[in-house]
This record gives sequence, structure tokens and C-alpha cells, in this order.
Amino acid sequence: MVSTRQRTGASPIVDSKGEAVAQLMLEVAQCFFRIRALGQKTGLITSWGGGAFGFMRSLALLGPLTVPQIAEMRPTSRQRMQRLADELAAEGLVKFIDNPKHRRSKLVRLTPKGEARYQELNDRLLAIASTMGVALGEVDIRKTIEIIQRLSDDVKARSEQLS
Repeated sequence: MVSTRQRTGASPIVDSKGEAVAQLMLEVAQCFFRIRALGQKTGLITSWGGGAFGFMRSLALLGPLTVPQIAEMRPTSRQRMQRLADELAAEGLVKFIDNPKHRRSKLVRLTPKGEARYQELNDRLLAIASTMGVALGEVDIRKTIEIIQRLSDDVKARSEQLS
């Protein structure tokens, strides 16, 4: 049986599942900020911010992409991804190349320097990650990933409905 209770004021009735989802969302947010702080202390998050690693990871895993394609994968603007691409290009980590499917929208790809930097950051991330969650089994971790992905998909769908 799902318990419900009336909140004071004009708030709706919230069931225990709703409270649990809200708590999960808040815990994920708090975990994100802790991960970001750890990333800054360990160099995984650079002066460009946390997006650089994710940007390079997309290129490493998927190959050359356009800036709009990369922006579509993230909850951010195309303009933000363009600035990040330009900053990474200035560092020599990515290069803009011709796109055979679109004359004006260049593809972005990792340079050899970018591939090496991505691999270095990924190795550092894996080294840190392998020492975390010692009280959790791999099955628990993989189930948590699945749950968070499903919650993320739901949040994305709801956000798109509001656009």
C-alpha cells in the first residue's frame, strides 16, 4: 500500500515513491557536485570546465561530429559547444574538417594530441573510479546506472515537452 500525506498549503499530495524519486534526484545532484570538485582537484576538469572531457569522449567513441550533433547529446546550447570546440581547437586538441554531408557545418575530430590527452584523462578517471564504491558490488553499480539512465530519459522527455 502506498502511503500518502497531505502537505501544508497548496502543495499536492505526494506519495512515498514521489518522495523517493525527489530524494534520488537531489542525491544525484549532490554527487555530481562532489564529482566535479574531485575532478577539479585531480585535473580531470580543466580550466575550460567539465565539458571538455565529455566533448573529447564523444569524438573518441563516435568519431568526427558536428558541433550541433554534440550539442544535441547534451543539455546545453550549440553556442556553448561551439565555444568549447573553439577552445579545444586553440589548444590543438581538436581540428575542424570538411563535412561531405554539409558545406557549412564542419566536422570536429580529435587531433593526435587530443587523442593522447583524452586517453590520459580517461586513464586517470578509470584509476580514480576503480578505487571508489568499495562497499558496492558491480551488480549494484550497474543497476544504479540503469536506474539513473531511465530517470534521465524521463527528465529529458519532460523537458522536451515543455519546449
